[in-house]
Amino acid sequence: MPFSDLIQHQFPLKHLNTFGIDVRAKHYLRVTSLDVLRAALAEPQLAAMPRLVLGGGSNLLLTRDFPGLVLHIALEGREILPGTASHHHVRAAAGENWHGFVQWTLAQGVGGLENLSLIPGTVGAAPIQNIGAYGAETKDYFLSLSAFDPASGEVRAMDGAACRFAYRDSVFKHEGRELVILDVSYALPRAWQPNLRYAELANAVAGQGLAAPTPQQVADTVIAIRRRKLPDPAQLGNAGSFFKNPVVSGEHCARLLEQFPDLVHHRQPDGSEKLAAGWLIDQCGWKGKTLGAAGVYPKQALVLVNNGGATGAEVQALAAAIQADVAARYGVNLEPEPVFI
Repeated sequence: MPFSDLIQHQFPLKHLNTFGIDVRAKHYLRVTSLDVLRAALAEPQLAAMPRLVLGGGSNLLLTRDFPGLVLHIALEGREILPGTASHHHVRAAAGENWHGFVQWTLAQGVGGLENLSLIPGTVGAAPIQNIGAYGAETKDYFLSLSAFDPASGEVRAMDGAACRFAYRDSVFKHEGRELVILDVSYALPRAWQPNLRYAELANAVAGQGLAAPTPQQVADTVIAIRRRKLPDPAQLGNAGSFFKNPVVSGEHCARLLEQFPDLVHHRQPDGSEKLAAGWLIDQCGWKGKTLGAAGVYPKQALVLVNNGGATGAEVQALAAAIQADVAARYGVNLEPEPVFI
């Protein structure tokens, strides 16, 4: 098949983003191999146009038709690598479903990623966002990744330091945004211990009478909690938690506590305080409210939803209204997790 036949035009993206926003890509390519990716970016016309690298579409908000080339990463493969005396090493291609990869590691008898169960998206997107939940983050077990650099045409090997992980952040959101992640490797401890630092998870495990839970039991508990609190994107369009939990100075938090004694906050090692964005939004009265066809999920104020036919602009307007109210009431700026396109 000629390469040009792989490119599709005016391609609908509604089913490739978890918000279910109905927009189109001017050009679309399903990337099934490094060779396909190289060939696409070797075409002068394609290389010159705007590019959007798309994984599971779970961490973006599409506000308009995309005027360039969408590269939909569909690279597949999972494997156990030679590890060390202390760690199992596992690798997965960037197009693999993240939750499927976590479940696969558990089926191989390898624990470590269970707290990150049921997070939507792909393996390749996990380092970009440094995904995290229930007391764990990607960076905790990250080993390395391979990324294609369109500028040089080379594949780069990157360790954790090169990725510059931070809270829901990495180099791939900044000067590394042009890099295309191909695969990701993790180092998971052979001497596994459950990570129950997150109180809700610890209480849920204890409530089942699990004195010594297995990795799969922890995963099952995380899955049950997430299903109870968060809507299924297949049923109700959403991108999970829409805002990052804001971090403020200890002094700012102390002033807020004088006025709002019930403020939910968590002290950080550097003395700053992380606030619960969902609590702030809830206290501003947004839970369950709508703006057009966009709304705030009635069970979790941190989740914005598409109630059916919402545009990206409506979701963006709802987010802006929430940000304005929280800033006015608490002097806190909420930063969205999804990337606006």
